[in-house]
Parts: sequence; structure tokens; C-alpha cells
Amino acid sequence: MVPAQGGRGAAAEGILRRQALRESAARTYARSLPIVPVRARGLTIEGADGRRYLDCLSGAGTLALGHNHPVVLEAIRGVLDSGAPLHVLDMATPVKDAFTTELFANLPTGLAADARVQFCGPAGTDAVEAALKLVRAATGRTGLLAFTGAYHGMTSGAMDASGGATDVRVTRLPYPQDHRCPFGVGGPEGARIAARWTESLLDDPKSGVPLPSGMIVEPVQGEGGVHPAPDGWLRRMREITAARGIPLIADEVQTGVGRTGAFWGVDHAGVVPDVMVLSKAIGGSLPLAVIVYRAELDVWTPGAHAGTFRGNQLAMAAGTATLAYVRRNGLAERAAVLGGRMLTALRGLAADEPCVGDVRGRGLMIGLELVDPDTGATAPGLAAAVRQECLDRGLIVELGGRDSSVVRLLPPLTLTDEQATAVLDRLADALPAAARRPL
Repeated sequence: MVPAQGGRGAAAEGILRRQALRESAARTYARSLPIVPVRARGLTIEGADGRRYLDCLSGAGTLALGHNHPVVLEAIRGVLDSGAPLHVLDMATPVKDAFTTELFANLPTGLAADARVQFCGPAGTDAVEAALKLVRAATGRTGLLAFTGAYHGMTSGAMDASGGATDVRVTRLPYPQDHRCPFGVGGPEGARIAARWTESLLDDPKSGVPLPSGMIVEPVQGEGGVHPAPDGWLRRMREITAARGIPLIADEVQTGVGRTGAFWGVDHAGVVPDVMVLSKAIGGSLPLAVIVYRAELDVWTPGAHAGTFRGNQLAMAAGTATLAYVRRNGLAERAAVLGGRMLTALRGLAADEPCVGDVRGRGLMIGLELVDPDTGATAPGLAAAVRQECLDRGLIVELGGRDSSVVRLLPPLTLTDEQATAVLDRLADALPAAARRPL
């Protein structure tokens, strides 16, 4: 980490002070990451004070290729230099056609040949809202199946589907996990019981759960604490929903475009959903969100779902470049290999750190759950201390999961072996330092 230089440090502090005075109390990352980024490339961010950081937040998973990747910048410059319009609502353009073609080329087999795409507002939560509206229109039903620990966005309908919501239209189902299995068994047996629970609720006329409009699931719960869905369980959810005419919605906002070690999170289980919700990495660092769905669900009338900024030409160009680069360079496969190595190294580290209760993840979507070594209870204070110790060492990480006790790593898919080692070294140094802190 480069030491701060006097004048530059003072300027950065002034910017941070003005932000605190002017921006709302709802700001989040700015509170825990008091950095003023001025330059960035790949894994590295440089602050206005001259310090450099390894960024394992990656715009909450948005930056599949890291910061300012050359192919992304070239795609953006190409649109800017061409004189093409930047904002055209939902009209057809060569840039949009290229994006849609590349997107469909990477969709799961069984969906691309008979799919429709709806361009939504610029955020993933807008696409979730569109997906919920779509399945309700197609089925004529209103209820929704969602899962404990889920996170689908910050708008009203998306929050209803997320963990902790109390909307009566949403039936909350158990999401299988090993470390804190809701049935106390974990593993394949816990997943089997979770699937049986779902069947019982749907088939028991006295359960109080009418046939829903859809089921929405994350192949890996990200904000929920990095919980990968067991492949067999996800296949069972596909079977259960298909047999009952319930559209299956896969929320791939964070898991898509190679993040989990396959191009889409559902690919690990070989599942083809009825609807896919896509955002973050598909825009190549710029705002873009779509849903892709089976043509038989396309019952909307013109204008049934719209959005002023659904025609972002720069995001489509950047997204096309990102999708193509990930595909051509095998970055999903690379994420599987490198992520596996990092998980193995972190599990070895956890053996010597009693405050690490669990290490889990898939591809380059990794989480460490921190606990009280004596009770096994979640340790949010310790997790926050680890995040700060990482920042002090020039490493940016995220928190999530139950009580924000999970330290999350979302490095870019372009991460090198040497960079992965540097990330692990800094985290390994931060853990014992945080454990020594008075909480």
C-alpha cells in the first residue's frame, strides 16, 4: 500500500467530509470504505490520497473483467466515436442487435432457441420486478415462492421476495445449506428434506399455500452469505415446478457471466429455467438489466413493461465485449480452477483460525463466515474488524450473510495466480489481527 501524500490526503479528506454532509444516511459502501477512487485498472484501485488497493468487491460483482479492461474501453470508444445515438429507448440499433446476438449465443441450451428478451430499467432490481410481473401475467396467479436468505433487490416487489420480508403473497421456503442447516443435518439429507418440504406445501390442500405464479431462486445466494445451491436440490426444484406448471425464475444478477465457474450458475446443475434475470456483469461495468424467458410466457401487450433508460447503447457495447471476452478466453473455466484453489487455501487457513466457522463458495464467489470460537454464534463485530484490517492492508472485501458476519470475495475473473496469492496473504494477515482487536 502506497503511503498517503500530504496534499493529496487532505484533498481526499475534504471530499469525504463533503460527501458525509451532502449525501443521505442510506449510503453504504462509502461508510466502510472511506476511499476516493481516482484511477483503476484490473484488480487495482488508486485513491486520491495515493494509496492502492486490491479490489475484491468488483462493483458488487459487476466488473467481470475488472476495472477499465481494454476491450471494454475500446467498445465504449467505438460507440462514442461513431456518432451513434446514446439513448434510443427500445428502438433497434446495430449495437443492441450485437448485444442480443452475443447474449443468446451464451444462454443455456434449451432456452436460447425459444426465448424472448425484455430490456428493463438499468438495475437488477428492475429486472426482478419485470420477471415477477411477467409470470403473474402469464399464469394469472399472484403468489410467489422464494427462499430464506434470498436477496433480489431494493424495490418493493424485489424486497418482498428477499429474506426478511413479511409480504403475505410470498411463501418462504428453506434454502439448503450445511453450516446452519434449518433441519440440523446439512448435506444431501438436508437438501432432500428441504425439497420434500416444498412438495408438501404445494400439494397439501391444507397448507394455505395456493398455486403460485412462480418460484425465484439464486443459484448461489450472494448477499445471503455465499450459499451455493446443491446441484441435486436445484434439479429437484426444476422438476417440482415443471410438474405443477410453475415458472422457475433464476436470479443470475450476481452469479452470471462466469462468476461461479460456469457461464451461468444454473449450468452446474444442468437446469434450464423459464426466466433468467440478468444484470451486473452483462453491462460490462455500465448499467444494464434484462430478463430472458420462454416465448410461451410472452403474453404482454405493448407497453406492459417499459423504462426510459432501457436503451443504454454504451452499456450494450461494453456488455457485448465482456460476454465475448469471457466466452473466448474460457474465463468461467478459469474461475472454477482458481476459485477451487482459493477455497482450498482458505480452508487450510481456517483450520488455524477458530474464528472462521465456515469457508464456502463456487468459482470466484467466496465467503468466510466468522463466529465466536466459544459459542459458534455469528460474529458481526469481528467480520467488520476483518474488513477494516483488510482495508488497512490494501484489500477491499465485502460483508454479507446472517448478521453481516460473512467476509465475501468477488474478485474479477481476470485475476492472476500472483494476484490471488496476494489477496490470500493479506486476508491471512488480517484475520489474526482482527481477532486481537477488542470488540
